[in-house]
Amino acid sequence: MQNQFSRTELLIGKEKLKQLHNAKVAVFGIGGVGSYVVEGLARVGIGNFILVDKDVVDLTNINRQIIATRKTIGRPKVEVSKERILEINPDANVEIFQKFFIHDTKEILDNTVDYIVDAIDTITSKIELVVRANELNIPIISSMGTGNKLDPTKFEVTDIYKTSVCPLAKVMRKELRARNIKALKVVYSKEEPIKLNNTNNTSLQNNNILSENTECESQIKKQVPGSVSFVPSVAGLIIAGEVIKDIIS
Repeated sequence: MQNQFSRTELLIGKEKLKQLHNAKVAVFGIGGVGSYVVEGLARVGIGNFILVDKDVVDLTNINRQIIATRKTIGRPKVEVSKERILEINPDANVEIFQKFFIHDTKEILDNTVDYIVDAIDTITSKIELVVRANELNIPIISSMGTGNKLDPTKFEVTDIYKTSVCPLAKVMRKELRARNIKALKVVYSKEEPIKLNNTNNTSLQNNNILSENTECESQIKKQVPGSVSFVPSVAGLIIAGEVIKDIIS
């Protein structure tokens, strides 16, 4: 009997498809990367989601976020994402949290979560999420920087301590080493970031991915990054693929 996951079942079989239906994945950050992670996971049959993002859809999101359209501007990203998941798979269970993930956020994660996706933009929250995942012994994959890039073929899946080029990865390596985190699976790009020359950049500061005034974030120049549709989306789908492969392996 055919259903929306029949083509997936041909590739992985009924038992592994059932594994995906039973799995719970928490996605932190529903932006250019995270929205495509959610899309990939929903369309392959993940049955349980936790979505975490404080922001609402903004006009400037339309160029790269699959949930962003003229009709969704101003709406919470987690709500729009939940609706999209349920349109794909009405049987999915979706919990949403419209909030930032910070050091004292306790109620979101527990041992019922099978996998964590870090698609957060702020470094302090990324570090806290990795530390929490390690404490709870939950597998996690983290997205490094996708802004100021034009070549989606330069993405690689590797450990954080094997990364190069990416400024965000450099800061993450330092901060995680200081916290005795031995390993972290990441998706990162070996493309050198494009240097921007945007005199109007200050008008976008409310969307600055490095908005928190912290010591570790001050190591990266605070400038709103340029972005296009075909770079963060590819990173998001790579992450979705890694999550799926890890769950059914």
